[in-house]
Amino acid sequence: MNDKERVAKKAAMDISHGMVVGLGTGSSADCFIEALAQRHHEEGLGVQTVASSIVSMQKAQNLGLPIIAIEHLDQLDYYVDGADEVTDDLVLSKGQGADLVREKILATAADKFIVLIDQSKRVKRIGERFPVPVEVIPFSWHLVAKALRRIGGQSLLRPNANNSGLATTSYGNLVLDVDFGVLLTAEEIDNALNAMPGVIEHGIFRNLASSVYIGVAGDVEELQRQ
Repeated sequence: MNDKERVAKKAAMDISHGMVVGLGTGSSADCFIEALAQRHHEEGLGVQTVASSIVSMQKAQNLGLPIIAIEHLDQLDYYVDGADEVTDDLVLSKGQGADLVREKILATAADKFIVLIDQSKRVKRIGERFPVPVEVIPFSWHLVAKALRRIGGQSLLRPNANNSGLATTSYGNLVLDVDFGVLLTAEEIDNALNAMPGVIEHGIFRNLASSVYIGVAGDVEELQRQ
């Protein structure tokens, strides 16, 4: 069992009978979906799940997990997902996979949001390893990029996987990958993006994570929100 599978198994063991569980997207979330499906079938766990993307929905369905549509969601007990960067005070950067809207909705709605990472994802500041993804309305991207420059952000439109055009989100929007340098804090960036017209969502997840499970050399460490 590798570290990614180990943190996924720990998160799956947190789930109780009858819970509604949000499923993230990415390799860590895939491991969690597999671990949850195993418990669901072996123990009759009786969970329902809601997916943050088409990819995670299809994986859950293939493994026999019951799926409910996000628009029918009344209660969400847990949301489990990975992250691209995590600081010691549990600020996250997410969105290299560009499923920002659903991920932020589920992270906000959940009673508990559990984040699964390995040691390489820990950083001292958001933006240290990756630019901050910003989902924008297509016709607004140029004006948003101009507004970002005014606060010190240098942005590039994200290309698609084969570099034949621009990446688009599940909702047909574009993604600006933004380097804010070291002058602004995550809180300042978060507040600025939340107030910027044309921005649909962005990759800073602040004051949302309940716990972060970190795979470290065959063990699992936990960071908890204070």
